[in-house]
Amino acid sequence: MGTSCKHPWTILAVGGLLMSLHPAIIEAQVTPIPGEQGSSNIEILAHVPGRGTDIEMEQDMDRPYVYLSRGGEASFDIYSFEDPDNPEKIYTWQIENPDLHQGSALDGKYFKSEGRYYYVQSFQFRQSGPDYDLGAIIFDVTGLPDPTQVREVARINEPLVPGGFHNIFAYKHSNGQNLLYGALLSATSAFVYDLDMVVAGATWEDARVAEVPRPTPEEYRWRGYHDYYVAYDPGTGQDKFYGSGLNGYYVFDVTDIDNPDLLTSVTNFPGVDIAHTFTPSPDGRYAVGEMEYVNAPLLIFDLKPGLDGDVPTINRAIGTWTAKWQNLVHNHEVRWPYVFVSGYRDGLQVFNMMDPTNPYTVGYYDTYEMPDIPGAGGMGGTFGVDVRNADGLIVTSGFSGLWAFKMNGFSGWNGEDWGMPNISSVQDWDNGPQGSVPIS
Repeated sequence: MGTSCKHPWTILAVGGLLMSLHPAIIEAQVTPIPGEQGSSNIEILAHVPGRGTDIEMEQDMDRPYVYLSRGGEASFDIYSFEDPDNPEKIYTWQIENPDLHQGSALDGKYFKSEGRYYYVQSFQFRQSGPDYDLGAIIFDVTGLPDPTQVREVARINEPLVPGGFHNIFAYKHSNGQNLLYGALLSATSAFVYDLDMVVAGATWEDARVAEVPRPTPEEYRWRGYHDYYVAYDPGTGQDKFYGSGLNGYYVFDVTDIDNPDLLTSVTNFPGVDIAHTFTPSPDGRYAVGEMEYVNAPLLIFDLKPGLDGDVPTINRAIGTWTAKWQNLVHNHEVRWPYVFVSGYRDGLQVFNMMDPTNPYTVGYYDTYEMPDIPGAGGMGGTFGVDVRNADGLIVTSGFSGLWAFKMNGFSGWNGEDWGMPNISSVQDWDNGPQGSVPIS
Protein backbone atom coordinates (compact mmCIF):
# COMPACT_ATOMS: atom_id res chain seq x y z
CA MET A 1 0.00 0.00 0.00
CA GLY A 2 1.92 3.70 -1.17
CA THR A 3 1.38 7.26 -2.33
CA SER A 4 2.12 9.22 -5.45
CA CYS A 5 5.64 10.48 -6.01
CA LYS A 6 5.53 14.06 -7.17
CA HIS A 7 8.59 13.87 -9.39
CA PRO A 8 9.23 14.55 -13.09
CA TRP A 9 8.65 11.06 -14.42
CA THR A 10 10.59 9.56 -17.23
CA ILE A 11 8.08 8.71 -19.95
CA LEU A 12 8.65 5.42 -21.72
CA ALA A 13 6.94 4.70 -25.03
CA VAL A 14 4.66 1.75 -24.45
CA GLY A 15 5.49 0.27 -27.80
CA GLY A 16 9.11 -0.23 -26.86
CA LEU A 17 8.19 -1.91 -23.60
CA LEU A 18 5.59 -4.22 -25.11
CA MET A 19 7.89 -5.22 -27.94
CA SER A 20 10.24 -6.65 -25.32
CA LEU A 21 7.48 -8.99 -24.11
CA HIS A 22 6.14 -12.24 -25.48
CA PRO A 23 3.18 -11.86 -27.90
CA ALA A 24 0.92 -13.85 -25.57
CA ILE A 25 1.62 -11.30 -22.87
CA ILE A 26 0.50 -8.44 -25.09
CA GLU A 27 -2.73 -10.27 -25.87
CA ALA A 28 -3.46 -10.60 -22.13
CA GLN A 29 -4.20 -6.91 -21.79
CA VAL A 30 -7.90 -6.18 -21.43
CA THR A 31 -9.58 -2.80 -21.83
CA PRO A 32 -13.03 -2.24 -20.28
CA ILE A 33 -15.89 -1.66 -22.71
CA PRO A 34 -16.09 2.09 -23.49
CA GLY A 35 -19.09 3.89 -22.05
CA GLU A 36 -19.75 1.46 -19.19
CA GLN A 37 -19.37 2.84 -15.69
CA GLY A 38 -18.61 -0.57 -14.22
CA SER A 39 -18.87 -4.29 -14.75
CA SER A 40 -22.09 -6.01 -13.69
CA ASN A 41 -20.37 -8.00 -10.94
CA ILE A 42 -19.22 -4.91 -8.99
CA GLU A 43 -21.82 -3.53 -6.57
CA ILE A 44 -21.49 -0.06 -5.06
CA LEU A 45 -22.24 -0.10 -1.34
CA ALA A 46 -21.37 3.48 -0.51
CA HIS A 47 -19.76 6.67 -1.80
CA VAL A 48 -18.60 9.52 0.43
CA PRO A 49 -17.64 12.51 -1.75
CA GLY A 50 -14.48 14.38 -0.89
CA ARG A 51 -10.79 13.97 -1.43
CA GLY A 52 -8.34 11.55 0.14
CA THR A 53 -5.04 9.83 -0.46
CA ASP A 54 -4.31 6.45 1.10
CA ILE A 55 -6.80 4.20 2.86
CA GLU A 56 -6.48 1.53 5.57
CA MET A 57 -9.17 -0.84 6.87
CA GLU A 58 -9.13 -2.83 10.09
CA GLN A 59 -9.73 -6.54 9.54
CA ASP A 60 -11.70 -7.60 12.61
CA MET A 61 -15.41 -7.65 11.87
CA ASP A 62 -16.20 -6.26 15.31
CA ARG A 63 -13.98 -3.25 14.56
CA PRO A 64 -15.44 -1.88 11.30
CA TYR A 65 -13.12 1.11 11.02
CA VAL A 66 -11.61 2.67 7.92
CA TYR A 67 -8.85 5.30 8.05
CA LEU A 68 -8.66 7.86 5.25
CA SER A 69 -5.47 9.94 4.93
CA ARG A 70 -6.04 13.45 3.66
CA GLY A 71 -2.84 14.46 1.91
CA GLY A 72 -2.12 18.18 1.81
CA GLU A 73 -4.35 18.86 4.79
CA ALA A 74 -1.99 16.74 6.94
CA SER A 75 -5.00 15.06 8.51
CA PHE A 76 -6.96 11.81 8.60
CA ASP A 77 -10.57 10.75 9.09
CA ILE A 78 -11.94 7.61 10.72
CA TYR A 79 -15.14 6.08 9.34
CA SER A 80 -17.31 3.42 10.91
CA PHE A 81 -18.54 0.81 8.43
CA GLU A 82 -20.82 -0.92 10.91
CA ASP A 83 -23.41 -0.42 8.19
CA PRO A 84 -21.37 -0.70 4.95
CA ASP A 85 -24.18 0.96 3.00
CA ASN A 86 -24.05 4.03 5.25
CA PRO A 87 -20.51 4.73 6.52
CA GLU A 88 -20.29 7.34 9.26
CA LYS A 89 -17.36 9.68 9.88
CA ILE A 90 -16.69 9.45 13.60
CA TYR A 91 -13.34 11.21 14.03
CA THR A 92 -11.06 13.75 12.34
CA TRP A 93 -7.52 14.70 13.31
CA GLN A 94 -5.25 17.38 11.83
CA ILE A 95 -1.66 18.38 12.53
CA GLU A 96 -1.28 21.40 14.79
CA ASN A 97 -0.64 24.70 12.95
CA PRO A 98 -1.52 23.19 9.57
CA ASP A 99 -0.80 26.44 7.73
CA LEU A 100 2.85 26.21 8.73
CA HIS A 101 3.37 22.58 7.74
CA GLN A 102 4.51 22.27 4.14
CA GLY A 103 3.82 18.72 3.08
CA SER A 104 1.19 16.09 3.66
CA ALA A 105 -0.15 13.06 5.49
CA LEU A 106 0.63 10.05 3.35
CA ASP A 107 0.35 6.37 4.24
CA GLY A 108 -1.55 4.88 7.18
CA LYS A 109 -1.43 1.46 8.87
CA TYR A 110 -3.02 -0.10 11.95
CA PHE A 111 -1.57 -2.66 14.35
CA LYS A 112 -2.29 -4.38 17.65
CA SER A 113 0.00 -4.56 20.68
CA GLU A 114 -0.65 -5.99 24.14
CA GLY A 115 -4.37 -6.18 23.42
CA ARG A 116 -4.67 -2.57 22.28
CA TYR A 117 -5.25 -1.19 18.78
CA TYR A 118 -3.17 1.56 17.21
CA TYR A 119 -3.15 3.59 14.01
CA VAL A 120 0.07 4.91 12.45
CA GLN A 121 -0.12 7.97 10.17
CA SER A 122 2.97 8.84 8.15
CA PHE A 123 3.99 12.36 7.15
CA GLN A 124 6.33 14.02 4.72
CA PHE A 125 7.10 17.68 5.51
CA ARG A 126 9.61 19.98 3.84
CA GLN A 127 12.48 21.51 5.75
CA SER A 128 11.09 25.01 5.20
CA GLY A 129 8.42 24.36 7.84
CA PRO A 130 8.07 22.66 11.25
CA ASP A 131 8.35 18.91 11.90
CA TYR A 132 10.55 18.29 8.88
CA ASP A 133 11.98 15.20 10.61
CA LEU A 134 8.57 13.77 11.62
CA GLY A 135 8.05 10.34 10.10
CA ALA A 136 4.87 9.15 11.77
CA ILE A 137 2.46 9.67 14.67
CA ILE A 138 0.89 6.72 16.49
CA PHE A 139 -2.63 6.93 17.94
CA ASP A 140 -4.33 4.59 20.39
CA VAL A 141 -7.70 3.79 18.80
CA THR A 142 -8.76 0.98 21.13
CA GLY A 143 -11.72 2.97 22.45
CA LEU A 144 -13.47 3.42 19.11
CA PRO A 145 -16.24 4.14 18.26
CA ASP A 146 -16.00 6.70 21.07
CA PRO A 147 -13.97 9.52 19.44
CA THR A 148 -13.03 10.98 22.82
CA GLN A 149 -10.96 7.85 23.47
CA VAL A 150 -8.62 8.39 20.49
CA ARG A 151 -5.30 9.73 21.74
CA GLU A 152 -1.81 10.34 20.42
CA VAL A 153 0.74 8.10 22.15
CA ALA A 154 4.03 8.58 20.27
CA ARG A 155 5.85 10.32 17.45
CA ILE A 156 8.62 8.79 15.37
CA ASN A 157 11.17 11.37 14.27
CA GLU A 158 14.07 10.54 12.02
CA PRO A 159 16.69 13.32 12.08
CA LEU A 160 19.12 11.19 10.08
CA VAL A 161 16.99 11.66 6.95
CA PRO A 162 14.81 14.76 7.29
CA GLY A 163 11.65 14.76 5.20
CA GLY A 164 9.50 12.11 6.85
CA PHE A 165 8.27 8.71 5.65
CA HIS A 166 7.04 8.41 2.08
CA ASN A 167 5.51 5.01 2.80
CA ILE A 168 5.20 2.61 5.73
CA PHE A 169 4.42 -1.08 6.25
CA ALA A 170 3.43 -2.68 9.57
CA TYR A 171 4.47 -6.33 9.98
CA LYS A 172 4.12 -9.08 12.57
CA HIS A 173 7.50 -10.82 12.40
CA SER A 174 7.77 -14.57 12.89
CA ASN A 175 9.83 -13.89 16.05
CA GLY A 176 6.82 -12.10 17.56
CA GLN A 177 7.99 -8.51 17.10
CA ASN A 178 5.58 -5.87 15.79
CA LEU A 179 7.63 -3.87 13.29
CA LEU A 180 7.21 -0.74 11.19
CA TYR A 181 9.18 -0.25 7.97
CA GLY A 182 9.52 3.30 6.73
CA ALA A 183 11.86 5.92 5.27
CA LEU A 184 12.18 8.73 2.78
CA LEU A 185 13.02 8.19 -0.88
CA SER A 186 16.39 9.82 -0.31
CA ALA A 187 17.37 7.37 2.45
CA THR A 188 19.69 4.57 1.43
CA SER A 189 17.86 2.12 3.71
CA ALA A 190 14.41 1.20 4.92
CA PHE A 191 14.39 1.84 8.65
CA VAL A 192 12.79 -0.72 10.97
CA TYR A 193 11.14 0.27 14.25
CA ASP A 194 9.90 -1.92 17.09
CA LEU A 195 6.32 -0.70 17.55
CA ASP A 196 5.95 -2.25 21.00
CA MET A 197 8.93 -0.21 22.16
CA VAL A 198 7.54 2.95 20.59
CA VAL A 199 4.15 2.74 22.31
CA ALA A 200 5.91 1.88 25.57
CA GLY A 201 7.76 5.20 25.43
CA ALA A 202 11.12 4.33 23.88
CA THR A 203 13.02 7.01 21.99
CA TRP A 204 13.33 6.78 18.21
CA GLU A 205 17.02 5.89 18.64
CA ASP A 206 16.19 2.87 20.79
CA ALA A 207 13.11 1.83 18.82
CA ARG A 208 14.93 1.84 15.46
CA VAL A 209 16.16 -1.74 15.63
CA ALA A 210 17.31 -2.48 12.08
CA GLU A 211 17.79 -1.25 8.51
CA VAL A 212 17.32 -2.89 5.13
CA PRO A 213 19.82 -1.38 2.68
CA ARG A 214 19.09 -0.72 -0.95
CA PRO A 215 21.77 -2.30 -3.14
CA THR A 216 23.75 0.07 -5.38
CA PRO A 217 21.99 3.25 -4.20
CA GLU A 218 24.36 5.38 -6.25
CA GLU A 219 22.90 4.04 -9.49
CA TYR A 220 19.72 6.08 -9.28
CA ARG A 221 18.78 9.67 -8.62
CA TRP A 222 16.63 8.62 -5.62
CA ARG A 223 18.65 6.41 -3.36
CA GLY A 224 16.01 4.64 -1.30
CA TYR A 225 12.86 2.55 -1.54
CA HIS A 226 9.43 3.75 -2.55
CA ASP A 227 7.21 0.97 -1.16
CA TYR A 228 7.83 -1.94 1.18
CA TYR A 229 6.06 -5.25 1.62
CA VAL A 230 7.06 -7.89 4.16
CA ALA A 231 5.68 -11.42 4.30
CA TYR A 232 6.44 -14.77 5.86
CA ASP A 233 7.24 -17.67 3.53
CA PRO A 234 6.05 -20.92 5.18
CA GLY A 235 7.87 -22.94 2.51
CA THR A 236 11.29 -21.66 3.54
CA GLY A 237 10.59 -20.46 7.07
CA GLN A 238 11.82 -16.98 6.15
CA ASP A 239 10.50 -13.49 6.69
CA LYS A 240 10.99 -11.74 3.34
CA PHE A 241 11.22 -8.05 2.54
CA TYR A 242 10.08 -6.92 -0.91
CA GLY A 243 11.38 -3.46 -1.69
CA SER A 244 10.72 -1.22 -4.68
CA GLY A 245 14.10 0.36 -5.15
CA LEU A 246 13.01 2.76 -7.89
CA ASN A 247 15.52 1.33 -10.39
CA GLY A 248 14.47 -2.24 -9.61
CA TYR A 249 12.85 -4.61 -7.11
CA TYR A 250 14.71 -6.44 -4.33
CA VAL A 251 13.93 -9.42 -2.11
CA PHE A 252 15.74 -9.81 1.23
CA ASP A 253 15.65 -12.48 3.89
CA VAL A 254 14.92 -10.48 7.06
CA THR A 255 14.33 -13.41 9.41
CA ASP A 256 17.35 -12.15 11.32
CA ILE A 257 16.42 -8.48 11.31
CA ASP A 258 19.98 -7.49 12.19
CA ASN A 259 21.43 -9.19 9.13
CA PRO A 260 19.25 -8.75 6.01
CA ASP A 261 20.38 -11.02 3.19
CA LEU A 262 19.66 -10.20 -0.47
CA LEU A 263 17.96 -13.24 -2.05
CA THR A 264 17.20 -11.97 -5.55
CA SER A 265 16.33 -8.89 -7.54
CA VAL A 266 14.49 -7.68 -10.63
CA THR A 267 16.81 -5.33 -12.50
CA ASN A 268 18.05 -4.54 -16.01
CA PHE A 269 14.50 -4.95 -17.32
CA PRO A 270 13.28 -2.59 -20.05
CA GLY A 271 10.94 -0.03 -18.53
CA VAL A 272 11.71 -0.62 -14.84
CA ASP A 273 12.78 2.95 -14.25
CA ILE A 274 10.46 4.01 -11.43
CA ALA A 275 9.75 0.86 -9.42
CA HIS A 276 6.81 1.87 -7.22
CA THR A 277 5.23 -1.22 -5.61
CA PHE A 278 6.24 -4.90 -5.43
CA THR A 279 3.78 -7.47 -4.06
CA PRO A 280 4.34 -11.26 -4.00
CA SER A 281 1.88 -14.11 -4.29
CA PRO A 282 1.12 -15.85 -0.96
CA ASP A 283 3.77 -18.51 -1.65
CA GLY A 284 6.41 -16.00 -2.70
CA ARG A 285 6.78 -17.55 -6.16
CA TYR A 286 5.39 -14.69 -8.25
CA ALA A 287 5.33 -10.94 -7.74
CA VAL A 288 3.41 -8.03 -9.22
CA GLY A 289 5.70 -5.12 -10.05
CA GLU A 290 4.26 -1.68 -10.51
CA MET A 291 5.81 1.42 -12.02
CA GLU A 292 4.41 4.92 -11.87
CA TYR A 293 4.45 6.62 -15.21
CA VAL A 294 2.03 6.85 -18.09
CA ASN A 295 1.84 3.81 -20.43
CA ALA A 296 3.38 1.48 -17.83
CA PRO A 297 1.47 -1.81 -17.31
CA LEU A 298 1.67 -3.98 -14.21
CA LEU A 299 4.35 -6.62 -14.66
CA ILE A 300 4.26 -10.17 -13.30
CA PHE A 301 7.58 -11.81 -12.49
CA ASP A 302 8.49 -15.41 -11.69
CA LEU A 303 10.97 -15.09 -8.82
CA LYS A 304 11.88 -18.78 -8.68
CA PRO A 305 14.94 -18.67 -10.99
CA GLY A 306 16.42 -15.89 -8.87
CA LEU A 307 15.51 -17.46 -5.53
CA ASP A 308 16.97 -20.80 -6.68
CA GLY A 309 20.20 -19.07 -7.71
CA ASP A 310 19.84 -20.01 -11.37
CA VAL A 311 20.15 -16.40 -12.57
CA PRO A 312 21.92 -13.40 -11.00
CA THR A 313 18.82 -11.20 -11.44
CA ILE A 314 15.34 -11.44 -12.95
CA ASN A 315 15.21 -9.38 -16.13
CA ARG A 316 12.10 -10.62 -17.89
CA ALA A 317 8.40 -10.49 -17.03
CA ILE A 318 6.22 -13.53 -17.70
CA GLY A 319 2.98 -11.54 -17.80
CA THR A 320 1.58 -8.04 -17.87
CA TRP A 321 -1.78 -6.36 -17.37
CA THR A 322 -3.24 -2.92 -17.92
CA ALA A 323 -6.74 -1.49 -17.94
CA LYS A 324 -5.91 1.13 -20.56
CA TRP A 325 -2.44 1.52 -21.98
CA GLN A 326 -2.70 5.33 -22.16
CA ASN A 327 -2.94 5.52 -18.34
CA LEU A 328 -1.23 4.02 -15.30
CA VAL A 329 -2.21 2.56 -11.94
CA HIS A 330 -1.25 3.73 -8.47
CA ASN A 331 -1.45 0.77 -6.13
CA HIS A 332 -2.76 -2.74 -5.64
CA GLU A 333 -3.61 -5.49 -3.14
CA VAL A 334 -3.02 -9.18 -3.92
CA ARG A 335 -5.60 -11.73 -2.76
CA TRP A 336 -4.63 -14.69 -4.90
CA PRO A 337 -5.66 -15.18 -7.61
CA TYR A 338 -7.17 -11.68 -7.63
CA VAL A 339 -5.32 -8.38 -7.75
CA PHE A 340 -7.33 -5.34 -6.64
CA VAL A 341 -6.03 -2.21 -8.32
CA SER A 342 -6.46 1.49 -7.57
CA GLY A 343 -6.17 2.65 -11.15
CA TYR A 344 -6.05 6.44 -11.00
CA ARG A 345 -8.22 7.42 -14.03
CA ASP A 346 -9.41 3.84 -14.49
CA GLY A 347 -10.94 3.58 -11.02
CA LEU A 348 -11.19 0.23 -9.24
CA GLN A 349 -9.90 -2.64 -11.36
CA VAL A 350 -9.74 -6.35 -10.48
CA PHE A 351 -7.82 -8.93 -12.47
CA ASN A 352 -7.13 -12.65 -12.13
CA MET A 353 -3.54 -13.93 -12.23
CA MET A 354 -4.20 -17.64 -11.65
CA ASP A 355 -2.22 -18.10 -14.84
CA PRO A 356 0.49 -15.45 -14.35
CA THR A 357 1.31 -15.51 -18.05
CA ASN A 358 -2.26 -14.63 -18.99
CA PRO A 359 -3.90 -12.26 -16.47
CA TYR A 360 -7.36 -10.98 -17.35
CA THR A 361 -9.81 -8.40 -16.01
CA VAL A 362 -12.71 -9.77 -13.94
CA GLY A 363 -14.30 -6.57 -12.64
CA TYR A 364 -14.04 -2.80 -12.59
CA TYR A 365 -15.78 0.44 -11.63
CA ASP A 366 -14.80 3.84 -13.00
CA THR A 367 -14.73 6.39 -10.17
CA TYR A 368 -12.96 9.07 -12.22
CA GLU A 369 -15.24 12.08 -12.50
CA MET A 370 -13.39 14.01 -15.20
CA PRO A 371 -13.04 13.29 -18.94
CA ASP A 372 -10.30 10.75 -19.53
CA ILE A 373 -8.37 12.25 -22.43
CA PRO A 374 -5.81 9.82 -23.90
CA GLY A 375 -2.30 11.22 -23.73
CA ALA A 376 -3.20 13.86 -21.14
CA GLY A 377 -1.39 12.05 -18.34
CA GLY A 378 -2.55 9.47 -15.88
CA MET A 379 -2.71 10.77 -12.31
CA GLY A 380 -5.78 11.78 -10.37
CA GLY A 381 -8.77 9.57 -9.73
CA THR A 382 -8.50 6.45 -7.57
CA PHE A 383 -5.51 6.54 -5.22
CA GLY A 384 -5.70 3.80 -2.58
CA VAL A 385 -7.35 0.39 -2.22
CA ASP A 386 -7.84 -2.11 0.60
CA VAL A 387 -9.68 -5.41 1.05
CA ARG A 388 -11.19 -6.97 4.18
CA ASN A 389 -10.45 -10.68 4.15
CA ALA A 390 -13.30 -11.69 6.45
CA ASP A 391 -16.12 -10.69 4.09
CA GLY A 392 -14.53 -9.33 0.89
CA LEU A 393 -15.40 -5.66 1.47
CA ILE A 394 -13.41 -3.46 -0.93
CA VAL A 395 -12.70 0.20 -0.21
CA THR A 396 -10.97 2.78 -2.38
CA SER A 397 -9.90 6.38 -1.87
CA GLY A 398 -8.97 9.20 -4.17
CA PHE A 399 -9.90 12.48 -5.75
CA SER A 400 -13.60 11.58 -5.80
CA GLY A 401 -13.73 10.49 -2.17
CA LEU A 402 -14.20 7.18 -0.39
CA TRP A 403 -15.97 4.25 -2.09
CA ALA A 404 -17.08 0.83 -0.84
CA PHE A 405 -17.74 -2.13 -3.15
CA LYS A 406 -18.58 -5.81 -3.20
CA MET A 407 -17.59 -8.14 -6.02
CA ASN A 408 -20.07 -10.92 -6.75
CA GLY A 409 -18.60 -14.29 -5.88
CA PHE A 410 -15.93 -12.78 -3.64
CA SER A 411 -17.28 -13.08 -0.10
CA GLY A 412 -13.93 -13.21 1.66
CA TRP A 413 -10.43 -14.56 1.27
CA ASN A 414 -8.29 -17.23 2.86
CA GLY A 415 -5.27 -18.42 0.93
CA GLU A 416 -5.87 -22.03 1.94
CA ASP A 417 -9.10 -22.01 -0.09
CA TRP A 418 -6.89 -21.53 -3.16
CA GLY A 419 -4.16 -24.02 -2.24
CA MET A 420 -1.93 -21.20 -1.01
CA PRO A 421 -0.60 -20.08 2.39
CA ASN A 422 -2.96 -17.68 4.12
CA ILE A 423 -0.51 -14.83 3.57
CA SER A 424 -1.37 -11.30 2.42
CA SER A 425 -0.78 -7.74 3.57
CA VAL A 426 -3.20 -8.54 6.41
CA GLN A 427 -1.37 -9.38 9.65
CA ASP A 428 -2.43 -11.77 12.38
CA TRP A 429 -1.43 -9.51 15.24
CA ASP A 430 -2.37 -12.07 17.89
CA ASN A 431 -0.74 -15.22 16.51
CA GLY A 432 1.86 -14.16 13.96
CA PRO A 433 2.28 -15.45 10.41
CA GLN A 434 0.76 -18.75 9.34
CA GLY A 435 3.16 -21.61 9.94
CA SER A 436 5.65 -19.60 12.00
CA VAL A 437 6.86 -20.48 15.47
CA PRO A 438 7.60 -17.28 17.42
CA ILE A 439 10.90 -17.22 19.29
CA SER A 440 10.21 -17.18 23.02
